[in-house]
Amino acid sequence: MKIPPGCLRAVAAAAVLTGCGLQAEEYTLPATPSTVVWGYYSAQAKPVLKVHSGDTVRMQTASSCPPPARLEAAGVRPSDIPQYLRDIHEKVTDKGPGGHILTGPVAIEEAQPGDVLEVQIQKIDLDVPYSCNNFGPGRGFLPNDFPYARMKIIPLDRERMLGQFGPGIQIPLRPFFGSMGVAPPTNGRLNSGPPWMHAGNMDNKELVAGTTLYIPVHAAGALFEVGDGHAGQGNGEVDITAMETLLTGTFRFIVHKDQHLLWPRAETPTHYITMGFDEDLKTATEIALRNMIDFLVTEKHLSRDDAYMLSSVAVDLDITQLVDGKSGVHAMCPKMIFGK
Repeated sequence: MKIPPGCLRAVAAAAVLTGCGLQAEEYTLPATPSTVVWGYYSAQAKPVLKVHSGDTVRMQTASSCPPPARLEAAGVRPSDIPQYLRDIHEKVTDKGPGGHILTGPVAIEEAQPGDVLEVQIQKIDLDVPYSCNNFGPGRGFLPNDFPYARMKIIPLDRERMLGQFGPGIQIPLRPFFGSMGVAPPTNGRLNSGPPWMHAGNMDNKELVAGTTLYIPVHAAGALFEVGDGHAGQGNGEVDITAMETLLTGTFRFIVHKDQHLLWPRAETPTHYITMGFDEDLKTATEIALRNMIDFLVTEKHLSRDDAYMLSSVAVDLDITQLVDGKSGVHAMCPKMIFGK
């Protein structure tokens, strides 16, 4: 669709831009061998879909579970394994350096380096009635304690939104995507495992439907990718996997030209969230805290001293995950303290 001269498309929240006569579009992007990348974020990746700021895309994703044959061997019914997952495992040969299957990239036409991409997570659908959790030798937070491989299939009750971990153990489901990100500020392929300034494999369980993610843009089009669906997860994700499953997410993209971020931020109905990622947990915590102080100064107009003190008395610092090459920490600031 050609944008009429002088009309900046859909950087406002309205679906129709006054005076432009343009309506925000809705797209569906299925997961196929030609619409996924395996294991990386890259500014050189070719977009599989181009949209505009304000548009909405429903994106189907694969999972980080083992291949279909292993799922069947573990007891998953063949009929519960979608054909697109089989096709991806059989036909995608360009893999690495990471292990995540990511749908995309989606290019947002207006996005340029220095902008901020707002990702509104409008809806997340559980696509199958099961999830998996597994660990292996040399992986996870306690690799020496568990130097062998195990996998568990966790049935999902999608009506009651409960996972049946075992007899007498039911886990409330809170579906979210472990990995949502854009092209990084580096050349070549960036491993999909460690999160960074481009967001990526954050494994932040707060990013459920109804939340919004803000990511700094580093390449033309931003090049958004998503995957690593989780039905639920504990903070830490200590054995290196969550309740891995297949999800479809509905996202609305808005490009901001008047904001500048170095690290991703997020917002839930109840909290403001800043993040930090680093190989060292202390450094990751310092990044998340400094980002929260900066947020309170720039967005809430506090002095730096007051922002530091408010962070001490009202902000929670949570370990996001400990197993992705870079540990993650997120700072949670409750909105209610501002009287709104």
